[in-house]
Amino acid sequence: MRRKIPSNSALMAFEAAARHGSFARAADELALTEGAISRQIGRLEAFLAVTLFERSGNRVRLLPNGERYAAQVRESLDRLEHDSQSLMGQPDDGASLDIATIPTFALRWLIPRLARFRQTYPNISVHLSERLEPFVLAGSGFDAAIHFEHPAWTGMRTYRLLQEVLVPVCHPALLQDSNALTALDTLPRLHRRQNPDAWQRYSQQTGITLTNPAIGARYDLHAMLIEAALAGLGVALVPRLYIESELVQGRLVAPWPEVKTIDKTFCLVLPEPVGLRGGAIQTFAKWILNEAKYRAVEKSPR
Repeated sequence: MRRKIPSNSALMAFEAAARHGSFARAADELALTEGAISRQIGRLEAFLAVTLFERSGNRVRLLPNGERYAAQVRESLDRLEHDSQSLMGQPDDGASLDIATIPTFALRWLIPRLARFRQTYPNISVHLSERLEPFVLAGSGFDAAIHFEHPAWTGMRTYRLLQEVLVPVCHPALLQDSNALTALDTLPRLHRRQNPDAWQRYSQQTGITLTNPAIGARYDLHAMLIEAALAGLGVALVPRLYIESELVQGRLVAPWPEVKTIDKTFCLVLPEPVGLRGGAIQTFAKWILNEAKYRAVEKSPR
């Protein structure tokens, strides 16, 4: 049975006009005339038997039905473009995966290890997108997510990867001629905006006195905190797994205790168990679980 779907040209004209609130600006974006945009939208409205725009002279206003439909069309077009670009960049004998992940985890842990994955599985392309908050995985277009454990993943299959254990770090120059425990209360402290009470909890659990623990600059991402610490702007409370190379190189120092009670668990999230998923996603899942296990063994006490 033939699908009842409007033409792509009509949908693209409508989405652009809805986004700009103007037929003229939509015409400029799509390299068409304003009359062509108007005709495409008119055909779309006739196809749907719904009025999407209110016309008043040369001015147009998106109606409530049009606003809802525009959001749905935009999501569908974005997904179609994404899928098309993924396929265009994929070799004939290859496969591709779309993974949603926390940006700093991707930058600091996952991406540095992907060279090993590509060396072993050269025909699997891994596409990464950032997602700061949990989301509904089903129907999202993602094959998997790497995120914190969260009730939002209920119904999904989650596999534990790593613990995010926080530790204070700073540039070594900030501690010259200073006692580390005393300095922690006098040095500028850097905060992650999404975890505003971390320093207060750190003080309570370590017994290290911190006057006004909430004072200090705030950043959205751990990656920003790490760069600020490297620039000598203060002491950052960040996951140890993100700054291991900087500690080894001496670019950052961590003379203060870490606390395992201020932590979160990274997990791999799949729509169904690894054993039921074949192909590229099963390969990637087994690989990242082994990578996480290898790190856990590497860091365990000897």
